[in-house]
Formats: sequence, structure tokens, C-alpha cells
Amino acid sequence: MDVLIKNCTVVTCNKQGTIIQDGAIAVSGETITAIGKTDDLEQRFKHLEVIDGRGKAVLPGFINAHTHTVLNVLRGTVEDLDAGAVYTYMTPITFAMTPDERAAIASLGCLEAIKCGTTTLVDPLRHVYTYAQAMVDSGLRLFLSESCTDALTLQIRFGNYEYSRQWGEEFLERAVTLVEKFHNVENGRVQCQIAAHATDNCSPWMLGELLALSEKYGLRRTIHLAQSRDEVTQIKALNGSTPVEYLRDNGWLGSDLLAAHWIFCTEQDIEILAETGTHMAHCPASGSRHGSHSGAKMPAIFDAGVNVALGTDNMSEDMFQALSIGLIINRGKRGGGTEPAPSQILDCATRNGAFALDRQTSLGTIEPGKLADLSIVNLRRPHLTPNINLLSNLVHYGQASDVESVMVGGRMVMQNGKVLTMNEDDTLRNAQEATANAWARMHEMYPDIRVPEISKQN
Repeated sequence: MDVLIKNCTVVTCNKQGTIIQDGAIAVSGETITAIGKTDDLEQRFKHLEVIDGRGKAVLPGFINAHTHTVLNVLRGTVEDLDAGAVYTYMTPITFAMTPDERAAIASLGCLEAIKCGTTTLVDPLRHVYTYAQAMVDSGLRLFLSESCTDALTLQIRFGNYEYSRQWGEEFLERAVTLVEKFHNVENGRVQCQIAAHATDNCSPWMLGELLALSEKYGLRRTIHLAQSRDEVTQIKALNGSTPVEYLRDNGWLGSDLLAAHWIFCTEQDIEILAETGTHMAHCPASGSRHGSHSGAKMPAIFDAGVNVALGTDNMSEDMFQALSIGLIINRGKRGGGTEPAPSQILDCATRNGAFALDRQTSLGTIEPGKLADLSIVNLRRPHLTPNINLLSNLVHYGQASDVESVMVGGRMVMQNGKVLTMNEDDTLRNAQEATANAWARMHEMYPDIRVPEISKQN
């Protein structure tokens, strides 16, 4: 798409934090060709189609560094249950779902992500190759991975840790299928990663197999790290170490690893992670619903110089919520005050996310030569007025409904509030029906799991 977005406020999110008032952005094909003042760019790009951005801000599209779109099937349930959600609900339901049901819920997650101003999703889960095409069709930029394990995860909710190479081989086969079918398709818009689910799920054998796949295909890696007390206990029993030390001892730490959560990392763990250049995917909104971020040492993580990206994790794709809750939590962890600043949290959702994916030369900021992944936000809203400090307003009070248009690689996927790549009514209806069917089937397969009553109609 060749277009000039003019008369807008350009929030570049570059290292200098440049904000251009009465600014303009020229886009040619997939890339940003120029940014500057409207008067200047109007003279240089008279031939371009014009989008009037008066009263609007243009931001880099959000990079959601850790999410599981299919787990939106659990929205409004596990947030308020005492049972351990990961192995009591999240794992069983992903095995109970059919490919069509996974595709329906993944499409719902993509729809929400677009309407929240997100342009990139990092999404590890299970059976991903069975529904990846539905996500590709949304037009989003994707980093997908099969979240591998050789622990019999369906047994963990009973307190049993047992490792099976046969079980692990099934995951590895799905991972290879995903990579060979979807990596680098759509002119590079879709990428694959290699994922270990978590340290307690993966024996040294599995970690070694995944490293070999990463090297074979030249792919980056991701993992859940120190996300639960049970994980810490199991790794202590398995290896006599912390989860971080376990990954270090098995060659898994490094600047090509994006690790989520870090909730139960020690101060020494944080030093190791910082020294190895491991990136963090911080998911403050999701984790805080059960109070688990009370254990995360975020001030030490930031102060150690770790690159912190932002994610939504489970049951939501709302990055504005992640920004706001992230700011509040991290100020609270410091005992109050004004650190981190709104600009720092916004960097976590944009520039830092690009760095965590090794895409800092093409994503994360609004600069010439970078891909045109952009979000246009309407500032003429009661909750964003008066506009004294724009970044403060956006982080403290911004809402997903403020997003009017979203561009991915120069292609409009939402314009003036209408998603162009998906049928919203069909997506909502299909997701509701898929949810009802999936929960019913999970109860049939695993009768010990408590199931709420769910309507097929929304």
C-alpha cells in the first residue's frame, strides 16, 4: 500500500523517544519510506493516497511477546478458580479440542489482537500446525511454535511427574511439521520458533533435542521459566538446582531465548539471565489475577539491564491492559514512586519486543526503512482529554477501543474500526460454539475436572 498518513502525532518509540507533532508517515509497499512534518512530506509525496490523521496518534504496532490465543477458550473461568490452571485446565483442554475448535478460538484471539492495536503475536502452544493457517489468514505478523515436553503433562495435575520419550517424540514431530509448513511464509510475515514448554516438563534429553532443531533450522527459542512453585520443586528434585541453573547447565540460555514470567527467579538467577542476554516476556496482567507477580523481582530484573518485552499470556490479547497493569505493578514493586516511566513500559510493548525477536532493524519503532506495522489511535476521547502528556495518557488511560486502524507490512488489516481480514460476527459465533463443545468434550475425557455451564450462543 502506498499512502501518506498526515496531520497526526507520530510516536516513534525510537531510542530518543521522538514524538512528531503535526507529523506524517510515508509508506511504500511494506515499508516506511519517510517520517517528518506534514508540510514537508506533503511536498515530497504528492502522488500518495492520503489518510488524514488529524486528532490521532500513530504508534508502532504492539508486539505481544507471549500469548496463547487458543487459551481464550478458558476466558472468565480459571481466573477465579483455586485449582492450578496450567495442568488442571490449560493442558487438558488443548488436547480435548478439535482442529476446527482450535482454529475458531485462535481466530478470536487474532481478532481481539487487531482491535487492540497489536501487529505481532508470539504464540507457543500445542498442535499449532492444525490451526496456524487460521492465524495466518488474519494478516497479523506471527511467531509460532509447538510448545514441547516429554513429561506426561496430563498426569501432572495428580502430582505425578513421569517422562516419556515416545510422548516427547510426538511433540517433536508436530514441531517439525509446523516449521516445515509455516516458517517464513507470507513473504516472511510468519516465522516459527522452537519452544520448550517449561523446565519441569522437559528432561535434559528433550532440551537437547530442541537445541538440535533450533540449530538445524536456524530458529530462535522460547520457554516458560520459573512460573510456579511446583516447577521450582520439581527441578530441585530432578537436577538439584533452580530452573535457571537447569537451563544454563543444558546450554539453553542465551540472547536467542525469550523466556516468559521469571516469577520465582532468585537474585542469582537474574544475574545469570542478564549475563547470558536472555530476554524476558513479562505478562503482568495475566499473572496478577492470581497474585503471582507478588513474587517476581521486577526491579532487580530491570536494574540488571535485562531486555523486558511485554505479553498478555492467557485469556486476553489486550496490550493496553498489559501496559497499564504493568506500570502499576512495577511501581508498586519499588514501593511507590514514578519508575518505570510510561515511555519505558511502552518500549516493552514495541522496541523491546522487536529486540527480543531479533527484529530490531525491521520492527518496533517508526523509522524509515522499517516495516510499516502501525496502529492509529483516536485521541479525541473523554478519557484521553486533556492531552498534556500523550505517553502518560496512553499508558495510564488508553483503551483498545481507541484503536481505529491497524497496518501490518503496509497492508490495512483494520480501517476506521472495521477489521478487513476477518468476518467479526462469524468469528464471535464460531468461537462461542467451539468453546461450548470443547468444554463438554473435556468433561467427557477428564471427568475429574470441574466444568462450568457454557451456552453455545453468545
